[in-house]
Amino acid sequence: MKLYIKPKSKELQKILQRPSMDYSDLEDKVSQILEEVKAKGEESVIRFTELFDGVILDTLQVSTAEFEAAEQQVAEDLKQAIQTAKSNIERFHQSQKTASIEVIETMEGIRCWRKSVGIQKVGLYIPGGTAPLFSTVLMLGIPAKIAECEEVILCSPPRKDGTLHPAILYAAKLVGISKVFKVGGVQAIAAMAYGTESIPAVYKIFGPGNQYVTLAKQLVTKEGIAIDMPAGPSEVMVVADETAVAAFVAADLLSQAEHGADSQVVLVAFEEELVRNVQFEINRQLEVLPRKDIAAKALQNSLAIIAEDREAALEMVNEYAPEHLIVSLQNARDFAEKVVNAGSVFIGNYSPESVGDYASGTNHTLPTNGFAKAFSGVSLDSFVKKITFQELTPKGLQNIAATVETMALAEELMGHQKAVEIRRIG
Repeated sequence: MKLYIKPKSKELQKILQRPSMDYSDLEDKVSQILEEVKAKGEESVIRFTELFDGVILDTLQVSTAEFEAAEQQVAEDLKQAIQTAKSNIERFHQSQKTASIEVIETMEGIRCWRKSVGIQKVGLYIPGGTAPLFSTVLMLGIPAKIAECEEVILCSPPRKDGTLHPAILYAAKLVGISKVFKVGGVQAIAAMAYGTESIPAVYKIFGPGNQYVTLAKQLVTKEGIAIDMPAGPSEVMVVADETAVAAFVAADLLSQAEHGADSQVVLVAFEEELVRNVQFEINRQLEVLPRKDIAAKALQNSLAIIAEDREAALEMVNEYAPEHLIVSLQNARDFAEKVVNAGSVFIGNYSPESVGDYASGTNHTLPTNGFAKAFSGVSLDSFVKKITFQELTPKGLQNIAATVETMALAEELMGHQKAVEIRRIG
């Protein structure tokens, strides 16, 4: 980890810059795959699955028998863990549901209101390569079902034997997703965007993925397909003082570093002694991680910063806008309340980021790469549209006619003015 000691405000933007991601070499390749799937459908999806995943598939959709077999393969303790996580995630997201529609009378005879409507067709992408993210099935499938989306489909890359990880299928069945397809990578994004013989086209695509998947999602937005948010490699920032436990901090940093070699972790401390203690713990704990090599590469992109005081630390947090922020400070909640740019915040020494990744109830699909300055993480709102309504009585139209006609004429839009006038004068 690179160490910076009490940097000035004007230096922060440069210091906190993420490792650059150059997609220019990938764009032509990704675009070609998208275009071929758009033109040739299922034939191309099957061909790319053989090419990239090394699997020849006759049928892309997961069968009832495969769901049943998967359920038998999942250990009982994992089933119980998934069920507990589902309950917490469901409870938190259910609380976000709008209970009623409030009608506002803005003027006499003019009634306005807004209604939430589930997006009809959504597609969920679940990575299954170096880590089968069955937890993401819960994070995306649960709010989709609460939002009452009419059609929810799921795509995930097949394993070498042509199956999906059983925990992915178990989680899908548990949340009520029956349309699951053994497709990964760019071809999965293309299939959900354009549709194939068996995979329905959707209106919005959710889910994390590697740089190819991320770029594919960005490219299909140019054709009117919505996506959950811009995304990049996973990241965590930990702000820690003398009350923090070095071993805890190191474990939190490593838990994100093991996501991928392009992940970034940042430690903001107030004393060099804590940084040294955390570094010692990182070196010790790293040795026992199965994904040691991946985490070690991520640590090469990572930072430790000594802040002048809590105000300087807060400035760093809001400038960096981390995907995950862990606040291991005395009076941690007071500090956390002042944070305005972060995806999800974990308060105190006993709130590891891992609980948010799996089971506390909050969503782990979060803005990365500084997008937390303007984007929220996935929530129930991500799966609904807000439609506004207005209803005017004849009296209401008379009350507002002069206002609208005056404004329309001032903008030189006489058609707008006439649409009111013709009703006003009968």
